[in-house]
Amino acid sequence: MLHFVESERFQIDELLPWVSEQFDRGGGPGGQNVNKVSTRVTVLFDFEGCAALRSHEKQLIRQRLASRLAADGRLRIVTQTERSQAANRRHALDRLVALLTTATHVPEKRHATRPTAGSRRRRLNDKRRRSSLKQQRRGGAPE
Repeated sequence: MLHFVESERFQIDELLPWVSEQFDRGGGPGGQNVNKVSTRVTVLFDFEGCAALRSHEKQLIRQRLASRLAADGRLRIVTQTERSQAANRRHALDRLVALLTTATHVPEKRHATRPTAGSRRRRLNDKRRRSSLKQQRRGGAPE
């Protein structure tokens, strides 16, 4: 059974219908295994056709992940760090969910707040201290 890291927004089961996978022989650790077994995984995600994504999320993906888009417009993720195909597949799908989560995240707008009484007091005390220090440095000019 495969285990995937899932975010609250994206469930890998909902995304799988729009995911295609290709397996190739990859480099990296593995010795003779690398030369014989297709362990490198290329995951292509058709986010444009995905019904689980909203239109503004698709726009964010187009903008923020433009360097990861294949020629046909699909999101491309390649993994070859592990020795087994299953581990690389799991890693690639985990990265897909992580990329979608970070790419579609819109931070909440910060609401300006007034400085607290304590912060105003500290600021004014620091100004007074700095002012007195500068006054002490000013020596009387010799006449």
